[in-house]
Amino acid sequence: MSSSPAPDALLGPADVRELAAALGVRPTKQRGQNFVIDANTVRRIVRTAGVRPDDVVVEVGPGLGSLTLALLEVADRVTAVEIDDVLAAALPATVAARMPERADRFALVHSDAMRVTELPGPAPTALVANLPYNVAVPVLLHMLETFPSIERTLVMVQSEVADRLAAAPGSKVYGVPSVKANWYAEVKRAGAIGRNVFWPAPNVDSGLVSLVRRTEPLKTTAARRDVFAVVDAAFAQRRKTLRAALAGWAGSPAAAEAALVAAGVSPQARGEALTVEEFARIAEHAEHAKPAEHAENTANKEPGHQ
Repeated sequence: MSSSPAPDALLGPADVRELAAALGVRPTKQRGQNFVIDANTVRRIVRTAGVRPDDVVVEVGPGLGSLTLALLEVADRVTAVEIDDVLAAALPATVAARMPERADRFALVHSDAMRVTELPGPAPTALVANLPYNVAVPVLLHMLETFPSIERTLVMVQSEVADRLAAAPGSKVYGVPSVKANWYAEVKRAGAIGRNVFWPAPNVDSGLVSLVRRTEPLKTTAARRDVFAVVDAAFAQRRKTLRAALAGWAGSPAAAEAALVAAGVSPQARGEALTVEEFARIAEHAEHAKPAEHAENTANKEPGHQ
C-alpha cells in the first residue's frame, strides 16, 4: 500500500465552496445535494463502516468528493457512481490533485445508480454512501440486489429514513423499507449526523444505517419478487388486517385467509407485526391464492407510504 495521504488531502468548508464555485455548481434540492464539508465527519463514516485496507468500496452520489477521498485513504479501491454530468466530469481531477498516489485506485461510473448493473474492476465488498434523501431506499435495495458481493453497507440518510430502515416489527415506523432491507441484511442505526456538517445545511437531521449482509440467505422457497409483492400489498393498506390487505394479492379475502392460515400467520394480524420470515412463508403459500401477477411490477418499487 502507498504511503498515507497528506493530512490536508480531505476537503474542508473552503475547499468545497471553492470547488463548487469553480464548477458553477449550485446544490439542487431535486437531487438532494448536500455536500459534507467536515473532514472529521467523513473519517467517522469510514471508521463506522469498518472499511478495511483490502476493501473494494462502491460509493453512490460522491458529489464533490468529500467522502470519496476519506474512503481512498483506507480502502484498496473506490468506485464512485455519479449521475450529475458536471460532478462526474470533475471528480477524477479532484482525486488526482489531492491524492495523486491513490488516483489509480479510483474509478468513476457516470450513471444513474438505479440503472447500474455492473462495475469496473473487482467485485465490491462494501457500499458506503451519503444517499440523496428522495431516492435513498430504492437505490440501497437496488445495489444490495445487484451486487451480492457487498458484505457491509453504511449509508447516511435522512434520520426518519434511517429509523424506518432499522425498525423492528411492531414499531410505528416499521414498513416496506424495514422488511425489504432485512431480506438482505442485519440492519441497525449506527449514529446521528448533525446538520452543520453539510453545505447547504439541510432542514432535516441525518442518520447512519449499518447493513451487514446475511451470511446465509433467508431460508425460503419463495422468490424475492414474490415475497416483496406480499410486503407491498400488506403495507399498501397498513391499517387493515392482513386478510383484507392481501385480498387483492390473493384474489379474495377468503383466499388471503387460506394463504395466511397455511403460513401460520393470523389473518387478523397487521403487516407491521410480521417479520420478513413470516412474509416469506405467506409467499410460499401463494398456491392458496391466485398467482401474484403484479409481483414483477411491484418488486422494486417503493410505495410513498411506509
